[in-house]
Amino acid sequence: MTILRLKALAGAGCFSIALLGAVMHPAHAGGLERGGYDIDLLFDPSPVATEAEATYVMPNRKLKNAVDTDPTDGNVTALGSTAKDSEDYWVPRIGVKAQIVPGVDCMVDYSQPWGAHTAPGLWAGSQSNMETDIKSNNYAGTCSYKMDAGKGQLRFIGGLFYQEVYGFKQSLVSPLVPNFQGTGRVDLDSNGWGWRAGIAYEIPDIALRASLVYNSKVKLDNITGTLDLTNLGQGLIPIYAPTQYMPDSVELKLQSGIAPGWLAFGSIKWVNWSVLQVVPICTQQSQGLAACTSISPSPPVAAIKMTSLDLLYRDGWTISGGVGHKFNDQWSAAGQLTWDRGTSHGYGSQTDTWTLGGGVAYTPRPNIELRLAGAVGVMTSGHSGMLADKNGYVAGTDVSYDFGNDLVTAISGGIKIKF
Repeated sequence: MTILRLKALAGAGCFSIALLGAVMHPAHAGGLERGGYDIDLLFDPSPVATEAEATYVMPNRKLKNAVDTDPTDGNVTALGSTAKDSEDYWVPRIGVKAQIVPGVDCMVDYSQPWGAHTAPGLWAGSQSNMETDIKSNNYAGTCSYKMDAGKGQLRFIGGLFYQEVYGFKQSLVSPLVPNFQGTGRVDLDSNGWGWRAGIAYEIPDIALRASLVYNSKVKLDNITGTLDLTNLGQGLIPIYAPTQYMPDSVELKLQSGIAPGWLAFGSIKWVNWSVLQVVPICTQQSQGLAACTSISPSPPVAAIKMTSLDLLYRDGWTISGGVGHKFNDQWSAAGQLTWDRGTSHGYGSQTDTWTLGGGVAYTPRPNIELRLAGAVGVMTSGHSGMLADKNGYVAGTDVSYDFGNDLVTAISGGIKIKF
């Protein structure tokens, strides 16, 4: 194999995975996923490498045929049967990788793996949701040890991460207050720790890499906040939620050179979104965690649980594949097709999504790489109504609605500097 082919394949491999990973995952992910987890920088062969990127995602989910299905608390169907159920958002990420000693590499990074923002405002489902905004911060450290094995190198991966998850939900509590100002708002804040472990095998001569990485659940056992009912004359009420978990995940990634300057790559990822079903929101004056954990409508729990965040997710699966090509020492390009299984299954609007992405990378100097990528996708149609969880709790009793095949687009930019 010539040196030219070796350099071309290695360059295309590093470029394509990082470039399209930044723009594809936030554009299609289910559950509360935004940036997800990304440790590809750890594989950079340079002694020191830094990376910064940002992705802007523009989902355009529209709800239609909405009906207030619980008129006992005031029928608000007249507010409108259509609404926009998505807001644009940014996903940033920054990381630094360094070789500690020969064979040992470590990386620290900041990302925002989870999030969601919907703001339909006043509509037939206002008593279910007027605005929900969930955000996260993730601070991670990951290291690997590699050793010679056959024609390539075997790499063992491990790391820890600290996560903050917080947000609010606002809905219409009483339509009797003039100008529909009878709203309530829940603010919650939490944090927890997680870990990751994995293994990878690489043959640099042909840009081959296979990696399997597990990211643990993050236990959130200190969820606290306030329920704001000042618009109803009840002020701020301290609240809490019982222990919840952000999901664990497993991702298999594969790539290999297939011709001089050409690289094929793909991945399969499972995310355990079914750990998030119904999150009861309770007063801190309630009679203990066991009572708050229950969501049965029978007394006395009904007097303890103030409200709930109903998700009822199923597990998420993501399958992607693509091709990258390095034209010369300055320019590379890549394309990728991704299918993401929706985490909603009868309640909610997160259905299957198909996404097509592409991008280019420009390397003005051997140690500097500039990237620009974009994606366009289709969020498939569906219906949201009543759905029961395994305990018999029924969500979606307040509103039903439909949605069609809607567009999602994203654009991403980034820079990598190597030393």
